Amino acid sequence: MQNVTLPLPIQSPLLAAFDKNRIRHGFFTRQGGVSDGLYQGLNVGLGSDDQPERVQENRRRVTQWFGLAPDRLATVHQVHSPEVVVVDGSYDGSRPQADAMVTATPGFVLGVLSADCGPILFADAEAGVVGAAHAGWKGALFGVLENTIEAMTKLGASRDRIAASLGPSISQDNYEVGPEYVARFTDIEPAYADYFSRAEKEGHALFDLKQFTIDRLTKAGVKAENLGLCTYPDEERFYSYRRTTHRAEPDYGRQISAIAILED
Repeated sequence: MQNVTLPLPIQSPLLAAFDKNRIRHGFFTRQGGVSDGLYQGLNVGLGSDDQPERVQENRRRVTQWFGLAPDRLATVHQVHSPEVVVVDGSYDGSRPQADAMVTATPGFVLGVLSADCGPILFADAEAGVVGAAHAGWKGALFGVLENTIEAMTKLGASRDRIAASLGPSISQDNYEVGPEYVARFTDIEPAYADYFSRAEKEGHALFDLKQFTIDRLTKAGVKAENLGLCTYPDEERFYSYRRTTHRAEPDYGRQISAIAILED
């Protein structure tokens, strides 16, 4: 298989400081892949209707960027849940239903897929523990972020050392929701109304998923960073489920955000 160098993925200032600790990360865009058509670029979504061999090649390119073999990429079957799995030496390549992963074992790439939902990468460089979470509204509301942090602490991480970076995801201006959606939040906590602003469409609102995510992270005791990148308008770099829906297209690709502890 030909070695291909991917464009440098988007880097987190918080996490980039950990490179010297053998922790490497990247918020990959859709650039540099072999898919075409609706999936043009680096589509890594096994659940898409893209040609499977192209998806596998794109995933191989991601692990190659980390200097690792394709079977060292760990992803899960994402279901908008608060579930977290631990990846260690017993990892067999399976994709359990979950939305986050943590590891203290060098040599694995933890990858979360997204196309508007929030990809969050975590690291405690001193403890040598990393994590990756996929948080849409449901995962963020029901605890996937807090569960990821808790799972990291069980592997030896400390909350006050954990850095978390929120990558490309949909911004409030492009996230219009109906009244029933707002009620899901305010029924749990009335103060969550602050994350919604009035939309032009009567009875609808705009949801600030990014700020909701950052506030949940900081409340959980970690350092959090928002890269401030919106997936919806930036078609050249990002796939977007909502953009696809508005265009009535039949399917969409997924980009990957990934982190690894490199082996010596």
